[in-house]
Amino acid sequence: MIGLTQRSAQPQISARQVAVASRHMSTTSTPRVAVLYQELEPPLINGVRKPKKPGGYIDSGADIAYVLKYQCAIDVITPVSAPDPERDADWCFGDSERGMADAIEKGATHFWANTILFANHPLQTSPSLTSVAKILRVVGQPPKLVELYDDKSFVNNLLRARGGFTLPSAHDVPNEQALADLLRVGIEYPVVAKPVRDRGSYGVKVCRFLEELNEHCRGLLKEKTPVIVEDYLAGQEATVTVMPPSPSTGHDDYWAMPVVERFNHAEGVSVPSIRLKESLLTVNSEIQGQCVEVAKLLQCTAPMRTDVRRFEESESSPFALFDVNMKPNMTGPGRPRREQQASLTALAATGLGWDYPTLLLKMLGSSSSLHDLRNDKLPPFIRG
Repeated sequence: MIGLTQRSAQPQISARQVAVASRHMSTTSTPRVAVLYQELEPPLINGVRKPKKPGGYIDSGADIAYVLKYQCAIDVITPVSAPDPERDADWCFGDSERGMADAIEKGATHFWANTILFANHPLQTSPSLTSVAKILRVVGQPPKLVELYDDKSFVNNLLRARGGFTLPSAHDVPNEQALADLLRVGIEYPVVAKPVRDRGSYGVKVCRFLEELNEHCRGLLKEKTPVIVEDYLAGQEATVTVMPPSPSTGHDDYWAMPVVERFNHAEGVSVPSIRLKESLLTVNSEIQGQCVEVAKLLQCTAPMRTDVRRFEESESSPFALFDVNMKPNMTGPGRPRREQQASLTALAATGLGWDYPTLLLKMLGSSSSLHDLRNDKLPPFIRG
C-alpha cells in the first residue's frame, strides 16, 4: 500500500561515528539536540512528487534550536561553533545521511525532525543508525506512516470508511478521464480543487464554474499530480493541533490544544494572518474530539494539525475536517526580528498559558526512540 520512493545514494555514517555516539548516548541522560531541516528533495511516490517548501523549514528549525539553547537551557548541537542568530543555516543540520552523520559526530542524542519524512528517508533506512536506534531519540512521526498519510485522498477515504468524522463531499480525480467523467456528471459549485500531496496552499484553488475547474485540474494533472475535488466550505475556518500521549504534558492519551481561528482568506484560501480565539474552546469540543480521534487512528507520535471549516457562515453550522497535516509549521518568537513568527501550534499553546519555550520543552519530552519510529506498524484495519 505504501508507494515506492526514490532517492539518491548518501554517504553512510561511519562505524567510528556510531561507536562514539553510542558511548555518549549510553552515559548521559541530558538531551543534546540536533534540529534537522529538509535538505533532501522529496521523492517520487506512486509517480507523484510533493512540492518542497522553499528553504526546507530551515527558518523554523533555527527558531527551535535558538530557543531551546537560549531560553530552555538545552544543549543544542549546531553545524558551527558560534551560530549567528540571524543565519538559519548555522542552527540546523540537513536531513541527508551526511547531515545526520555530522550531528552524530558532534554528540547529538536527540534529532528534532523538522522535515518531511518518507519510507525511504535515511532516518528510516540508514543501517549505520541501527546500532543506536534504541537510544537515539527523535521528535517526529514514523517515516513510513508519514509517507502514507501525506496522501490526502487516502486519509479522507480512510476517515469516511471508519465513520464518525464530519467531512465535505469529495471526488478523486487521478487522470483526465476521471476529470471528464466528473464534469460530465455535473457538480454543484463552488468547489475546491487541490493536489493529493499538497504543501500549504500550493495548487489549492476555489473553482466557481466548470471551465475554471477544468483548467485548474488539467494544469495539476499535467504536473503528474492526482487531484481532489471537494465541496467548498463557506464558513469560519479554524485549526486544531493534537498532542500525543506523553508524561511531559501529563496526558496518557491524545488530546487537543485550544482552537485557532484562521481569517483574511485570499480567494477562499487561507493566508498566514491568524489569531487565537479563546471563545471557541467550549463550543468546538465536538470537532476537537474528532481531531483527537484522527490522531489516535493515525497513531501520531508528534503534534498533528487538522484544518476545519464550517459548512456555512452561520455559527450554528457544524465544522468539517478538510486537511490533515502530519508536520505542522513550528515557527516561533525568540530570534532577532522573529517576534511575530508564532505558528498556529505556538498560538494554540498560548491558550494553555504556554509560551513558545514551554511548548518546545513539552514536545522534546514526548520524543520517541528511533527504533520505535522505524518499527511502528500500520493499524490492523489498514493492513487488512
